[in-house]
Amino acid sequence: MREGGLERVVTMMSSERKSSVHVAAVVEPRTSVGHPFIVQLRELGVSVTPITVGARDYFSEFRLISALVAQIKPGIVHTHGYRSDVIAGVVARSHRVPTVSTVHGFTGGGIRNRFNERLQLLALRRADAVIAVSAPLARRLTEDGVRNDRIHLVPNAFRSLFDVLPRSAARERLGIEPDALVAGWVGRLSKEKGADIMLEALAQADPRWQLSIIGEGDELERLREQSLKLRISHRLTWHGPHLNAGSLFSAFDAFVLSSRTEGTPITLLEAMNAGVPIVATRVGGVPDVVDSSHALLVEAEQPAMVAAALSQIEAEPMAAIERSRRARERLSRSFGSAKWLAAIDSVYHATVRSPENGRKRA
Repeated sequence: MREGGLERVVTMMSSERKSSVHVAAVVEPRTSVGHPFIVQLRELGVSVTPITVGARDYFSEFRLISALVAQIKPGIVHTHGYRSDVIAGVVARSHRVPTVSTVHGFTGGGIRNRFNERLQLLALRRADAVIAVSAPLARRLTEDGVRNDRIHLVPNAFRSLFDVLPRSAARERLGIEPDALVAGWVGRLSKEKGADIMLEALAQADPRWQLSIIGEGDELERLREQSLKLRISHRLTWHGPHLNAGSLFSAFDAFVLSSRTEGTPITLLEAMNAGVPIVATRVGGVPDVVDSSHALLVEAEQPAMVAAALSQIEAEPMAAIERSRRARERLSRSFGSAKWLAAIDSVYHATVRSPENGRKRA
């Protein structure tokens, strides 16, 4: 388990409801000690049980989660992510516990990913309720056979769990020179997140632009090779993963989200909170979060458009500042956690009270 958007959503949700939430965090043995996700949950007072299993030890995962469900007897099992939807969903049904799943997005890609998505969709068809974080995701779920009356559109919200550092402190933490012109890219290094598009954009942008990449993932070595072929490796820094990376966004002159697909990305909400100028691809739920008055929106798979947007931010700094101000106002006005949590509570109550679940418990 990496500390990404999904984990930040779980952290926000559980920290607000810590008296009634117990988190089962699936981690591999090599990361089980001191995993940042688990450490942060405990620091926030959330009950959490590490489920320590190998990458493909599905039987042990089933057995350990089943024992935990039998021990704590939850009223609902809420799953996040394909593996959790499949395994914890089966566990919950075997214990006659209602299930809710939040679908954060589908990654697409190779044969293995597509197979995992098919398994996940089979599991979602059996869930008692499915929360989609964007309207395109809700439509996709309906098209793939999830019952429409079980789908609930609840876009992600934002609650800061940390303070955004002053620009000078954030730059010092990341080792960025005070006068450098820097774009920031933050996320999982996987195909759907489009880090390769960002590298192509950097190669086409004004040579003064540097790039800071925060994150980890399976694409890292391929991306390093790409940067060498593009002859831009001297203009970028690989920072690796950072817990609470949103506190560092103030270090950037621009934040770029170059994804090929998205739900409602938490990094976008974090950039809005930090007041940094935003360049984002017009995919998934992104246009429901920001429009041209808040960010420079570009088409997916278009590095030249990303490069042009960076040039615009540099050439028109006051306009960029004004968009950032409006974005932060929109975040406060439309993406607060209170309405979001109330919507999730409403899904829980409807699920527990449904006639089908009454028959399950009978």
